[in-house]
Amino acid sequence: MAYTVKSSERLRPSAADTETKALLYLMNFRDDSDEIFFFVVDFFNDLTGMNKMGDKLWDLQSKGDKQPSPYIIGTELVTLYKNFVSEFEFAYYIIFLGGVSSSLRIDDTLTRFGIDNIKSTAKPKLINGLRDECKKKTYIDDNDIDDTKIDQFLKKVYFVIDDQSKSEYVKKIIKLNPTIIPSEDTLVAIFNEIRDAQSGKKNASVVEGVTLVAPDEALNYGRHLTTTEIRLLVLNRILNQDVIGAKVPHSFIDIYVQFPEEKRKNLLEDCQLDLSRALFNTNCQEDFWKLFENIYQTILENPTDKVEELYRKLDKLIIGRCLDFDVLSLKYFVSVIKDGISL
Repeated sequence: MAYTVKSSERLRPSAADTETKALLYLMNFRDDSDEIFFFVVDFFNDLTGMNKMGDKLWDLQSKGDKQPSPYIIGTELVTLYKNFVSEFEFAYYIIFLGGVSSSLRIDDTLTRFGIDNIKSTAKPKLINGLRDECKKKTYIDDNDIDDTKIDQFLKKVYFVIDDQSKSEYVKKIIKLNPTIIPSEDTLVAIFNEIRDAQSGKKNASVVEGVTLVAPDEALNYGRHLTTTEIRLLVLNRILNQDVIGAKVPHSFIDIYVQFPEEKRKNLLEDCQLDLSRALFNTNCQEDFWKLFENIYQTILENPTDKVEELYRKLDKLIIGRCLDFDVLSLKYFVSVIKDGISL
């Protein structure tokens, strides 16, 4: 089994905002979003989600146009079809659209649907668009331009229409009480930062002509982001500082200096490691953000309290659900948030 990268998609102008919305759709808006850990950029397609072990793939093609015709949408399906007929198995084939014309859907209220919601008058046009585009592409074998294969493929395609603002896509990452959600400007700034990080991956290495034996080998080329990177980026932006780094938070110094000098470095590293685990534990994201909210609100209500006093006012039930922290690392997290609010 092998897969050779032979697509000219990298030469096309990028609808960067749409591709980032597509990434955040995969990360937060699907029932199986928690399974997706890697987001591989411009390798198999515009974007491909991958689980932690690299053996399950969510393939996605994005298009930013607001009113593409059924025929044009068909042409845009070509890279998904390329992967459908490849030797690699993709679990899902998704086309993420900026909008559609009124001639496409049976039920115009659905923004996520399969081929069964495509009008009978639109389906032949969509198929013709796909067939015509397949004939133009050197990476589609003539034997694969087959009615049966195309029909099987279309039954697996999932259509997603962008119906959220940039800020709404970011809010889904931050599971917080609306009263402490960042401002609209901050949310858009976070979106733009994710977009820039995603766009930067396209220049990481040249992959045209690369042959893979297994999907996980795509990660060797560095053209991917992870859910952990994105969550950390968001938290850094909310707190206006690097959450995980070498610097000792100012509010943590009183605790830090009481530690034996030869053990201080290990203390700091252990606290940062626990915070990393908590932030990146996909099974406890809801509890992590509830803890963040509890700490944030406690600091706002007691702005002059030191970390030790704030710690004793936290909700013990919420703390008990966040098993990645111990006493010291939780006080470290309180310090990080307190310093972020004070900046």
